[in-house]
Amino acid sequence: MTSLPENSPPPLAEDARDRAVRRLQEAYAEGLVSHEELDERLHRVLTATARDDLASALAALPAEPPDTTSVIGAAGGRITRRGVWRVPRFLKVESAYGTVRLDLSRAVIEHPVVDIELQLGTGGARITVPRDAEVEVEGLHTGWKDLRYKPRQSSGPTGPKIRFSGTMGFGRLKIRHARR
Repeated sequence: MTSLPENSPPPLAEDARDRAVRRLQEAYAEGLVSHEELDERLHRVLTATARDDLASALAALPAEPPDTTSVIGAAGGRITRRGVWRVPRFLKVESAYGTVRLDLSRAVIEHPVVDIELQLGTGGARITVPRDAEVEVEGLHTGWKDLRYKPRQSSGPTGPKIRFSGTMGFGRLKIRHARR
């Protein structure tokens, strides 16, 4: 096993590199950089060994737009998201009555932390998270029934952190990890 010298910066996380590549692709699509400049900057990102290298490759690009909250809502009935779908950084799910089924096991999760706010009146919710996800439920208040969630046994690196907040009225929330 190799060790890093005392004053060396921590190794560059792969997700930081991925975010930098996405930011450059967005800048190219918006016409902010030319094709040649994109190639040069992508090369710098892919060969970067420290965060400073990434910062220099992203220099002079406008700041990323602020994260906005996406809302899924229904007065009644069923709210369902499953299969391959893009999970926003902030997601708010609102339902006066009805059921909610969110399956994030095959979803595209681009953020290391996802905040999901539940505002549910009557009706239950069943949420499946990726197998390696870290789940946080401290910000969630349940009214009538208790939350059913069994944390997974950590067996390696964790995936995205999914934080739940909000209020559940007269319904049960079940959160489970995907089996595979």
